[in-house]
Amino acid sequence: MRPLFDDDRLGLPAPELPPGAYHVPGWLASKQQRWLVEKFHEWASGPVPLRGAKVRGHEMSVKTVCLGWHWRPYQYTREAVDVNGNQVLDFPDWMVRLGRQALVAATGDPRAGDDYTPDTALVNHYHDHARMGMHQDKDERSPAPVVSLSIGDTCLFRFGNTRTRNKPYRDITLASGDLFVFGGPSRLAYHGVPKVYPGTAPEECGLRTGRVNITMRVTGLDG
Repeated sequence: MRPLFDDDRLGLPAPELPPGAYHVPGWLASKQQRWLVEKFHEWASGPVPLRGAKVRGHEMSVKTVCLGWHWRPYQYTREAVDVNGNQVLDFPDWMVRLGRQALVAATGDPRAGDDYTPDTALVNHYHDHARMGMHQDKDERSPAPVVSLSIGDTCLFRFGNTRTRNKPYRDITLASGDLFVFGGPSRLAYHGVPKVYPGTAPEECGLRTGRVNITMRVTGLDG
């Protein structure tokens, strides 16, 4: 039986996060994780398949399917013009509610989610050797927080500063069920995933291999 708390987490101080950034380990219960994995498979078999976006001509190792708005580097559109031209699936109402609950859980403020209405999600799948370089989430017009949910294999998440891809940054372990939020003065912090730890996904999460990361955002776009 998997222990309630991993031994390698016990006794290790959590890295101090800058204002606006929050980490809530184990926020999603196993049942919720399994349900989201089922939804991920539905989204990936929808009108726009998983694909690796191209950044400056290079295809990302992380594969992405989008909800609400289709993201490609530096732009959002309703249609996946760089894939097959199909319109992406709608952003579900239940995910709006989930995003609001996440902000309340992260901040401890019962009103934190009142004005939060995410309208897009980038759903990323990491295989064993996938990586995400240091970058800013700045293609959105809105400064509203980014809500990130992790399911499956544990990863090393590198959360940096707002000025440079280099140090200072903090290395954080994100495991299946973890919630991470960044907004306010940390909204444009550079961040990335330099490593995934294969074989660390708990059996009860519903994902056999790899890692699924759901990131909710507010685009600030109309139409």
